[in-house]
Amino acid sequence: MPYWPRCRRWAVELTRYITVGQYLPRSSPLHRLDPRTKILATTALMVTLFLIPSFAGLGLLAAGLIALLVLGQIPLGYALRGLRPIAVLLLLTVFLNTFFGGDGGRTLFQAGPLVATEEGFRRALFVGSRFILLVTAATLLTFVTSPVELTDGLEWLLRPFRRVGVPAHELAMMMSIALRFIPTLLEETEKIMKAQMARGAEFGQGSILRRARAFVPVLVPLLISAFRRSEELALAMEARCYRGGDGRTRMKELRWRIADLVAGAFVIAVSAALVSLR
Repeated sequence: MPYWPRCRRWAVELTRYITVGQYLPRSSPLHRLDPRTKILATTALMVTLFLIPSFAGLGLLAAGLIALLVLGQIPLGYALRGLRPIAVLLLLTVFLNTFFGGDGGRTLFQAGPLVATEEGFRRALFVGSRFILLVTAATLLTFVTSPVELTDGLEWLLRPFRRVGVPAHELAMMMSIALRFIPTLLEETEKIMKAQMARGAEFGQGSILRRARAFVPVLVPLLISAFRRSEELALAMEARCYRGGDGRTRMKELRWRIADLVAGAFVIAVSAALVSLR
């Protein structure tokens, strides 16, 4: 397929490629885990990711994430599709680390004042791999945790900070609504772009400035739609007498189970092993 039609197709099918914040309902063991376990395990994996010193550790962590995707009944192609929107940022990270990340080792090639060395290229691959695994781990959490569960789990974990004045319920609600609004805004963007293309708009042709200018007719109605949805949501919550977390009860109370303890112990053991691996 020619390059420009591929660009236009990617631009108007955002919901197929941006998967962050989307929940995939399944009956897998990961879906049945307590949301607090999943949030804490994801946090531990992210911290571990920055402490792993070797490619062997990153490779084992990648294999573990693939196993978790299979266990959670998430199609691998769908999960990898979520990496496409960050391709530009990933390439920029690799480029900067290749030419400016290190000056040791043999020179691989030189382009004017830019010199790529073995150490810089190795560092670029390491940082790029870490970036991909970080996004995959965060996406996996939203794949297997519904927005309601995520809100309840975050609120419970933030509860100790209430003593110092942190509004735990409001913060958890804001994060949950923000995640839930990502796919909604993408769908709205897709509809607006298709409507503009039906009127003759072109989003994948011309210079960068011309393409950026073509998105102005999309951003204005998108912002108006986002404000309208926010107002409708606020009115709906007010009509249901929503007054924050004071005295709020839940239909399903969070409960730790044996599976949660086993999963937590397993993640801690794996994290310790990966950090110590040289």
